[in-house]
Amino acid sequence: MSSSQPDLPYVDEHTVTVPGGRDLVWAGLERHVARSLGIGDGNPLGRILGTEPRSGFAVAGSEPNERLTLAGRHRFSHYRLVFELDDGPAGATVLRAQTYAVFPGVRGRIYRALVIGSRAHVVATRGILRSIRRECLR
Repeated sequence: MSSSQPDLPYVDEHTVTVPGGRDLVWAGLERHVARSLGIGDGNPLGRILGTEPRSGFAVAGSEPNERLTLAGRHRFSHYRLVFELDDGPAGATVLRAQTYAVFPGVRGRIYRALVIGSRAHVVATRGILRSIRRECLR
C-alpha cells in the first residue's frame, strides 16, 4: 500500500516510554496491530468512511525492533501511521507514533477540522500507545 500513497505531510507525533527492551515492545506492538487489523467488514465506521482496507490500516512496512508502518485511506484522507522504537533510559524503550496524512478537497478539510482540530486524533493516538504499553506490561 505504501507505493500507492503519495509523500504525505507530517501531522504529529506522540510517544510513550515502556519499561523493557525493544524485543518486548516490538512483540506488544505486533500483537496490538494483529488485533487491530482483524477488524473486518462488520466495522460500521469503516463502512461509513469507506476505508481501504476495511480495518482502516494495512502493514506497509516492517523493520523488526525498529519501525512498523501502517497505511490506509478513506473518502476524506490518505494516511500513514509510523511506529518507531528507540532506546530509552535505564533499559526502557521509547515508542513513537508519527502520523502523516493528506485531506483532499473541501470534505477532506472538514474531516481534518473534525478529527485533527477537535483533538480526537490526539486522544486516539495516545490511547493506542497506552494500549500497547499495557500489552507489553502483561
